[in-house]
Amino acid sequence: MARYTGPRCRLCRREGMKLFLKGERCYTPKCPFEFPEERRRKRRTSAPGEPPKKFRSRMTQYGLQLREKQKVKRIYGVLETQFKNLFKRAERMGGVTGENLLTLLERRLDNVVFRLGIASSRAQARQLVVHGHFMVNGRKTDIPSFIVDKGDVIEVREKSKGLTLIKSNLEREIEVPDWLSFDREKMRAEVVELPKRTHINYPIEEHLIVELYSK
Repeated sequence: MARYTGPRCRLCRREGMKLFLKGERCYTPKCPFEFPEERRRKRRTSAPGEPPKKFRSRMTQYGLQLREKQKVKRIYGVLETQFKNLFKRAERMGGVTGENLLTLLERRLDNVVFRLGIASSRAQARQLVVHGHFMVNGRKTDIPSFIVDKGDVIEVREKSKGLTLIKSNLEREIEVPDWLSFDREKMRAEVVELPKRTHINYPIEEHLIVELYSK
């Protein structure tokens, strides 16, 4: 299975913003984007392969569209083919294509596990799903790209509830989005409604992605 195995902080530097790709590390002093500018002098936040610049050169419209697409792909950890297939599905759904795309990404099983706080990052959530630690509607599901629907029940498998990693993650104070209902004691969640655009708090301009794929 193809996946990115390089340094994740490099991806944040390329997009010029924190993408929260490394779990707890993103909230510690080890993250160069965690500090004000005057405290970052020894930590590189410029794009990989470029010397530090006081001002970034102005980007073309195509460049803006491409960077927005890359940013969303990296936030949710999907590859180009997966992303393109989701975009085609979003187009067929009717309504606003950009919003449909983001809500489909939110409904991926690995993202749901991350949103529940069972994993500290989407990469960790993906690994937990692939290793078969979850059930959806009573059936073992090990496909991270599985799209949940309203009424679906996601729960940690009985034999996996004692895992130290899962227990330690659930000890953190994480705000679960209101489109999900979660019982921490039983490690059981339900999709009470489909996510809306207002549930996604990342600085994303999805219309740029639609413009890119519409060319």
